[in-house]
Amino acid sequence: MNTDSTQSSPVANPPEHDIVIIGGGPAGLTAAIYAARDKLSVLIIEKGIMGGLITEAERIDNYPGFPEGISGYEITSKMLQQAQLYGAQDVSGEVAAIERTEDGFLVQTAEASFPARAVIVASGSSHLKLGVPGEKEYTGRGVSYCATCDAPFFTGKVTAVAGGGNTAMSEALHLTKFAQRVYLIHRREEYRATPVVQEAVATNPKIELMPDTVIEAVEGDNCVRKLKLRHVLSGDSSGLMVNGLFVAIGLKPNTDFIKDLLDLDTAGAVVTGGNMATNIPGIFAAGDVRKFSVRQTVSAAGDGAAAAIAAKKWLEAL
Repeated sequence: MNTDSTQSSPVANPPEHDIVIIGGGPAGLTAAIYAARDKLSVLIIEKGIMGGLITEAERIDNYPGFPEGISGYEITSKMLQQAQLYGAQDVSGEVAAIERTEDGFLVQTAEASFPARAVIVASGSSHLKLGVPGEKEYTGRGVSYCATCDAPFFTGKVTAVAGGGNTAMSEALHLTKFAQRVYLIHRREEYRATPVVQEAVATNPKIELMPDTVIEAVEGDNCVRKLKLRHVLSGDSSGLMVNGLFVAIGLKPNTDFIKDLLDLDTAGAVVTGGNMATNIPGIFAAGDVRKFSVRQTVSAAGDGAAAAIAAKKWLEAL
């Protein structure tokens, strides 16, 4: 992998590209592979780590072609290498707006503006927050959103995970490799994870399920020490002594920069047609950022391919 690419900086007076792709996750990288392979000039703009949220996944077991599994970082690194092999370029920056111009679009970051004939929005999603007292204050001091990243800091300690889906249960299972005890706190009685993941959690002696329970506050001193809990059925309040809290309650599409430009649903996801086209001709969307995304690596890659093919056809028709 060309690690220098993740540290790239925008250049002054950048040239026009056929396609500017916003986001360097599986959707954006796959779109770059398809578009660059068709000899289109492609630029990827990524505000964080190239690869997106999937780089936090220690192991992906359901991506076709990898029966032994593969880490999120490794698979997106390979995608980036492939895109670069075909000539795709990438820069680091956070897109603030997309402006329509006479010749296409201007994709604007704080550092530069990038002319484009077409745009693919693959900006992904971000972790939802609990929004309770103490969560923000203790982020980085016991509150985390990535067990793969931070679990080793809690070796031999007591932790809690908030959430009831596949991500939350996978986080809990990963934490058991380090933590002494893991509490899995979910506001409902039934968990939403797939049966195989639920079975793995149920048979792990280090995990204790706490259904019908919500976190009302995070407390501590210089780091997290205690969670204030409430049982949703009885209304009883209690305290749980922990050293860390991992929040895995869902994702929010990263669409603030286009909320006044593209049609979004009530959750903030981009509304697209079957060919990934948005309400603005020449702008396409792919991956977790779009409505009806199933938020899987393989489907994000499929979205990216479809968006690139549709963008190429649109450019050819101009």
